[in-house]
Amino acid sequence: MTNNNTDTASNEKKRLNFIEQIIEEDLSKGKNDGRIQTRFPPEPNGYLHIGHAKAICLDFGVAEKYNGVCNLRFDDTNPSKEDVEYVDSIQEDIAWLGYKWNEVFYASDYFQQLWDFAVKLIKEGKAYVDEQTSEQIAEQKGTPTQPGTESPYRNRPVEENLALFEKMNSGEIEEGKMVLRAKIDMANPNMHFRDPIMYRIIKTPHHRTGDKWKAYPMYDFAHGQSDYFEGVTHSLCTLEFTVHRPLYDYFIDELKEGRDLEDHRPQQIEFNRLNLTYTVMSKRKLLTLVKENLVNGWDDPRMPTICGFRRRGYTPEAIKKFITMIGYTKFEALNDISMLEAACREDLNMRATRVSAVLNPVKLIITNYPEDMVEELEAVNNPENLAEGSHMIEFSRELWIEREDFMEDAPKKFFRMTPGQEVRLKNAYIVKCTGCDKDENDNITKIYCTYDPDTKSGMPASNRKVKGTLHWVSCRHAIPAEVRLYDRLFMVENPSEEKDKDFRELLNPDSLKVLTNCYVEKYLLDCKPMDHFQFQRIGYFTPDKDSTKDRLIFNRTVSLKDTWAKINK
Repeated sequence: MTNNNTDTASNEKKRLNFIEQIIEEDLSKGKNDGRIQTRFPPEPNGYLHIGHAKAICLDFGVAEKYNGVCNLRFDDTNPSKEDVEYVDSIQEDIAWLGYKWNEVFYASDYFQQLWDFAVKLIKEGKAYVDEQTSEQIAEQKGTPTQPGTESPYRNRPVEENLALFEKMNSGEIEEGKMVLRAKIDMANPNMHFRDPIMYRIIKTPHHRTGDKWKAYPMYDFAHGQSDYFEGVTHSLCTLEFTVHRPLYDYFIDELKEGRDLEDHRPQQIEFNRLNLTYTVMSKRKLLTLVKENLVNGWDDPRMPTICGFRRRGYTPEAIKKFITMIGYTKFEALNDISMLEAACREDLNMRATRVSAVLNPVKLIITNYPEDMVEELEAVNNPENLAEGSHMIEFSRELWIEREDFMEDAPKKFFRMTPGQEVRLKNAYIVKCTGCDKDENDNITKIYCTYDPDTKSGMPASNRKVKGTLHWVSCRHAIPAEVRLYDRLFMVENPSEEKDKDFRELLNPDSLKVLTNCYVEKYLLDCKPMDHFQFQRIGYFTPDKDSTKDRLIFNRTVSLKDTWAKINK
């Protein structure tokens, strides 16, 4: 006989990712006194991208799930690359994703404690000041299969090391002239144990501590200790830090000062990064794109930054849905951006208000419709959620329709507007095309049709079947708008793999098309950034942050269907 309770527990465990399984096991053993504490530790040297969103969802998500806390800690140990602008943007992005931190900390909060710890290691003969160049140190590190060579300064007297370490911080020593290294094992198979650098000299003023410090701790020396000082129980990071974990544990062991860490050790757990097709996640490359004006700032809607996705019209729910879809594993993968777009479409389908917009207009004249007549027609805001109600749209004799919706000499299966063929104008009437005007270059300038007044939507005769339905806006009532059509930033699926080319050469020249001769219905006059609309038959759009009543600007969030896959088959 099957035990239902056992089956339920087994199924529940299968739904957990491997990190949640570790956490639940730790809780069952009473580790950390049953406490869960995580942290999200960004370096404030750039804007967060969607890869960081995956870490944010994990760090904050598991804290929420297990009634723990998650702190925000800025890894501000390199003032030459950091700025308050980035600190502010990081907090804004986390809040937009819907997460709240318990406390805000900075690695700089612990500079004195880290300094004191470094002095302790020097006094114990476990650290020394090295005057070699960075190139010499790298050369002496050896290889994964060959041991390294000891520095000639490795066995300096303790007092000399202490004096030089003080000079590193006093400003007497120039940048690059000295570093403080841990004295561990130059033959260790783990290269990170081969006397890693603990401190280097940086004379750029710090955005919080000013000129107080000139010697700054390296990530490997600051990170684990910061976790320890704060009481972090689970230090979650990406797979490239797996080889750093033994060093993480080593420094904590040296710091513990007799404290039992068996059940109270911060535990580093690694998971796979979020890699996305047709983009790059390297902060260095993203910074290059911004500085060289290859994009229009960090929040350019083509950028994989969180603020870029926000400006483009993505929702926090869509991003979280995508991250749930790809999950957390121990295996690196390249995630298809079409999955993210599909998650976005699914979310926006339920929330976006349906409106009409014409991006490539040509005038349609209904010759038998009264010239001065205007009708107000009801348009449902969202057929997926009728509770959102409806709004009114104006219908008149002259309309704008999409130029692509007309063809004078159409093939048999062209079910849009062509002479002699009937189509329905959405929410309005069935019309029949009677002809068109052209200019001297054979371009269509006007299209003519007649309407059947008995076929108004909702009337009995409106049930007459026609094969095409077109969207439109009234010429007298429509509002001019600029529409920006965004596409994938790079032409190739994995730009990072194209080692023989500069990544700038791989940029998609059609990643942005600006259409300035567009019209939208009057209902959109009061719209604001991060409102979500479906331009019927076209795609999902949001007003840009620069949009005003006098100059409406819309960004395409995502098309209605994934056309890229078909084009690139």
